[in-house]
Amino acid sequence: MTSGSVTFRNGGLFDGTRLHFGQAVVFREGALAAVIPEEGAEDDGQAIDLKGDILSPGYVDLQVNGGDGVMFNDDPSVETIRRIASAHRRLGVVSLLPTLITDTVEKTEAAINAAIQAVREGVPGVAGLHLEGPHLSVARKGAHDAALIRPMEDADLVVLIAAAGDLPCLKVTIAPEAVSEQQVRALSDAGILVSLGHSDADFATCRRYAAAGARCVTHLFNAMSQLGSREPGLVGAALAESGLSAGLIADGIHVHPETIRAAWAAKSAPGQIFLVSDAMAVAGTDQTAFQLEGRRITRTDGRLTLEDGTLAGADLDLTTAIRVLVTQVGVPLQDALTAATTFPAQFIGRTGSKRLDYDSMIRISADLESCAWLPTLR
Repeated sequence: MTSGSVTFRNGGLFDGTRLHFGQAVVFREGALAAVIPEEGAEDDGQAIDLKGDILSPGYVDLQVNGGDGVMFNDDPSVETIRRIASAHRRLGVVSLLPTLITDTVEKTEAAINAAIQAVREGVPGVAGLHLEGPHLSVARKGAHDAALIRPMEDADLVVLIAAAGDLPCLKVTIAPEAVSEQQVRALSDAGILVSLGHSDADFATCRRYAAAGARCVTHLFNAMSQLGSREPGLVGAALAESGLSAGLIADGIHVHPETIRAAWAAKSAPGQIFLVSDAMAVAGTDQTAFQLEGRRITRTDGRLTLEDGTLAGADLDLTTAIRVLVTQVGVPLQDALTAATTFPAQFIGRTGSKRLDYDSMIRISADLESCAWLPTLR
């Protein structure tokens, strides 16, 4: 907790809903105390010139595979989660879902146990767990290991439902090809966030699965049936179904900015498009390569690829994603910030208090190139 009074001037404040300019932002005893016209503000403590920068709540990232040189799949343990969460906190993330990519039954159960323990220990930033697979479509596997992809069985369902009772959020990415509507309904009824992804399913099928309880789509446009003239596919369902929200990797590589622009305009509310990093081991490091279950992934010019050129996660942080949305897509800054903070937090039930704490706020540079936690600026 930060004590005393700190006043910020000459910048912006995103309060989670609106973006304010021309205001002085006053924190007292660690909480937001006032947002008042700059000319009427009196500095009764420390005064900081933002020089055009923006104050914002920290980011919420619902798809984080790794960071600090490690992948969650490498060693699904509390210590690995701690390292990944710490690396992403340095990148502005206040809350995340550590994500396990398709793996063995043993690795999946270890990941569940590690996430439960991390939550119990209060590891900073851990909001639950995202299991991306193994119940996917081989036809749309992307960088997932086809040998480990398999249909959901009754035993899997039992394990997931039990885990949901011990986690604040359990997100599971599945494909209709590998999971039945009845299983999706059971998962949803247990409070699990079911996300459709890595699927070649047609539009009608995806709509049925949304009716059965799926509420999300994993990395929109990537590893899924595309929007076509006669068959809208999973992309079309994600945009047309108001009950579906969708994560988006906005690095300008996974999805072309003009495609993002069209999707942003087409999305049916109240479902929304939100930003995810899909970050891998290199996040927060200068590493140029790493291993994923024995397969080499190379980092080159903002891309992470397998040896055959397949994209394997993203070399992305959410500040960069916001910059791409604003400068290349034309999304208003306020909406881009919402897509990285408020909406994903609400989507997984992390609404908490509306009180803005000094220690959970970040300062985003005016050029949207970098961010820093406010406590590091003291």
